[in-house]
Amino acid sequence: MNTADSATQERVLDWGGFPGRWEITRSTADTDGELLEMRFEIEDVPEEGPFVHTHPHAEERYEVLSGVLEVYVDGEWMEVTAGEEHIVPPGTPHTFRNKTAVEIINVHEPALQHEAFFRRFHQLVTERGVSLPPEGFNDILLLAMLTTDHEDDIYAVSPPHWAFKALTVLGGVLGYRLPD
Repeated sequence: MNTADSATQERVLDWGGFPGRWEITRSTADTDGELLEMRFEIEDVPEEGPFVHTHPHAEERYEVLSGVLEVYVDGEWMEVTAGEEHIVPPGTPHTFRNKTAVEIINVHEPALQHEAFFRRFHQLVTERGVSLPPEGFNDILLLAMLTTDHEDDIYAVSPPHWAFKALTVLGGVLGYRLPD
C-alpha cells in the first residue's frame, strides 16, 4: 500500500455494513480544530436512527448531496433533500434517519473531540461488534460509556444522560473498557 492509499484508508471509516461508508474529508488536524467534515454514504439506517442528542459546544450541519435525509429537531421530523442543508445550533436536541440511500456532508464546528469520538465508535463496531441501535447488553454499556466519555461533544437526551452515566459506572464495575 503506498502512502496515498494509507492516508486515504486512515480517513475512511468503513463500518462493514453499518450503515455505510464514512470518510473524513477535512480532519480536525487539517482545519486546526475549526471543524470536522465527513462524507457519509448511508445505504440504510434503522427506523429510529441514533439516539436523540445534543452537541453542547458545536454546531452540526447536514448538506444532502443525494437522497433524502430526515432530521429531527424541536420535536419534529423534517426532510432535507439533495441540494439542501440543515444547521443544528449548539445545544439543540436532534437526530437523523433515512429510509433510502443518502449521501451527505456532515460538519461539526468547532471540531472539538468529535473525530476521536467517531474513530473510537468505529473501533467498537469493527473490533467488538457493537451495533446501533444496540442489540444487546454489551452494546448498550459500551455506547453509554463512549458517549459519557465524550459528553462535551455529544450529550444524550433520549435516553437521558443520567441513564448513560449510571450505565457507565456499571460498565466500569463489570470491567468494560473503551478503546483509546
